[in-house]
Amino acid sequence: MNTHPVDTASSTDIFSSTFLIGNVGAPFVIGLAVGYFAKKMLRTALFLGGAAIVLLFVAEYYDIINITDEKLQHVASVATEAAKSSGGFLVDRLTSVTSKGVSGVGGFFVGFKLG
Repeated sequence: MNTHPVDTASSTDIFSSTFLIGNVGAPFVIGLAVGYFAKKMLRTALFLGGAAIVLLFVAEYYDIINITDEKLQHVASVATEAAKSSGGFLVDRLTSVTSKGVSGVGGFFVGFKLG
């Protein structure tokens, strides 16, 4: 007779460690990594964009180029729309990692906050 307890947790038990790690933990960590990376890349892009704008202002000061405010605002609005669409793409992709997508998106926002 076997005296060892038998694991009776089924695959539908939402409180089992196998279910939680596979459906909540791993997508959260994936979202955390993507959010952290996205924030670092956004900061790097803003740094490089700011440096480019300063170089354009310097070139305008020395009469090398001519920049109008309308053109500068148009470029800034195009860059903002591109950032919004790429952020939306990442969140949409993370929602497909699990059936509910909540843990992946939650991890993304936590990682973005930490980054």
